[in-house]
Amino acid sequence: MFSNRTLMAAMLPMTLILGTAACHADDGKAAATPPTPATADTAKAVDALKAKTRAQLVQVKGGTFLMGDFGPQHNDEKLPYSGTTDDDVLRKVTLDDYALQSHKVSYADFDVYTDAVGKPRVAQSTLDQPYRTLPDIAAGVSWTQAVAYCEWIGKQIGTPMTLPTEAQWEYAARAGGKLRVYATDTGKLEDGRNVSSIAQYDAFADMHGTRSRTSSLGAFPPNPLGLYDMVDHGYEWVADWYAPEYDPRQTRNPRGPASGTERVQRSSTDRAADQLSITSMTFTRNHRVPEPGPMTDGEGNVLEGNPNPNGGNGFRCATAPR
Repeated sequence: MFSNRTLMAAMLPMTLILGTAACHADDGKAAATPPTPATADTAKAVDALKAKTRAQLVQVKGGTFLMGDFGPQHNDEKLPYSGTTDDDVLRKVTLDDYALQSHKVSYADFDVYTDAVGKPRVAQSTLDQPYRTLPDIAAGVSWTQAVAYCEWIGKQIGTPMTLPTEAQWEYAARAGGKLRVYATDTGKLEDGRNVSSIAQYDAFADMHGTRSRTSSLGAFPPNPLGLYDMVDHGYEWVADWYAPEYDPRQTRNPRGPASGTERVQRSSTDRAADQLSITSMTFTRNHRVPEPGPMTDGEGNVLEGNPNPNGGNGFRCATAPR
């Protein structure tokens, strides 16, 4: 069983690359979108976003947990669950208290930020419009853009914010570090009840006239801490640089390597439960360069679409360490 999982996990990056290329096969030119000047409407939108963000902050009581693929400590076979080698260095990690947003940041949220600071809105090309106009879906942005948003909204609400560390994300996904394989209400994947089924994806796409495979945020039950969509709706940036193995010496509020070339991502891409089972465990990891380059077609021509597509590079904010 685990050899098959290992093979499927190894094939996943190529599947994602091919899927992204297929979704953006047609070229499209970016619409001219000048920065939006601050207006009274912008101020109202900022106030609403501030209230929304405060309401979404889930207080997470710190503690000590066994971080990584705990399969050898949990199942009868004493074997890892994920079949990969970058999450199997088990270490006891202790975290201080922190708070984490219950939902991923949506495009609508991110638009409020860019309007308020006078930056162009993201994902405005004709390639992006089929998903960009969908209601309440996770924003796809670069790591740098995600950090900038978190720091900005933190200033607005008077609480320093940034991206969660990898350890904070995993601890919260596991409902306070418990041995939970999936970050759902039951700890299991129940297709169509606590994660989207393929039929539900297709119905959402048909309703909105798009080929994009996604659904609105918050449509399924949260995990026991009240955190939504930590299994689905796209990978999430976290603060850490990526390294193939954890440093076992980092045991209190670990922040990962001091430098690197890629940042860690958690959660998973948009998939139904049968495929999520090997890509979205609470300890599985993804990694990508923090500033993805432009998309290209099969001939190397640059496409004007968002290099952080829907289902790819989402995020949620956490309170910053003091």
